[in-house]
Amino acid sequence: MAMTNVERESVPRKTTMLFFLIDTSGSMAGTRIGSVNTAIEETLVKLREMNDDSADAEIEIALLEFSSGARWLTPNGPVKVENYYWSDLEADGLTAMGEAFRMLEEKLHKSSGFMQRAAGSYAPVLFLMSDGEPNDDYRTHLARLQKNGWFKASTKVALAIGDEANDFVLMEFTGSKEAVVRVPDGRNAGEKLAKMVQFIAVTSSQVASNPTDASDKSKQEQLEEALQSVDDDDDWDVGDQAGGDDGW
Repeated sequence: MAMTNVERESVPRKTTMLFFLIDTSGSMAGTRIGSVNTAIEETLVKLREMNDDSADAEIEIALLEFSSGARWLTPNGPVKVENYYWSDLEADGLTAMGEAFRMLEEKLHKSSGFMQRAAGSYAPVLFLMSDGEPNDDYRTHLARLQKNGWFKASTKVALAIGDEANDFVLMEFTGSKEAVVRVPDGRNAGEKLAKMVQFIAVTSSQVASNPTDASDKSKQEQLEEALQSVDDDDDWDVGDQAGGDDGW
């Protein structure tokens, strides 16, 4: 049952932030970018429903697209999911994944980035989607990103779209192969991609906002187990706290 306005005002809710890094390079043109547009639009509907039903966590999203360059679709910071409405993206250009990593690291800070309200937040969820090979120096920017406190505390997952996607690069981002989910080209690839985007986004936000303690598995491990169990069945129907600065 959804919470009433009075209940929302009387019960403080922590924030779960979902960051989407979306590859819109030329190789994503056609069915792939069409499926991504449909998937994210449908996923936002599910996230709004979760937001209405949750007494503990409020969902906010930040979206970054990258091709020959990169740009934030939410330039002023994470947006409450009920206030964000999707506009379809187009695919063209190269794959500036390193620039996307640089811009993400720049914003994962309290003092000068998107984490200014992070005192009441769970660690963020980082969701990378790509179908190709980076065309820039991604390693330099990834190395800096990996030193960022919020990045280290975050839950990370990547979606490898198509047969040309570089799984190794995506593994470097997530820190493990279990957090990389592949959608190969072929029959029903678009439908499967749409289901995966929705499942992963909803599942990762649920994991991020679940309470945990020192005896539990990490949130990253919980997410990887959820992904593995669904991947085995081929059925996609569907926070940690931190403080300080220096990358927090």
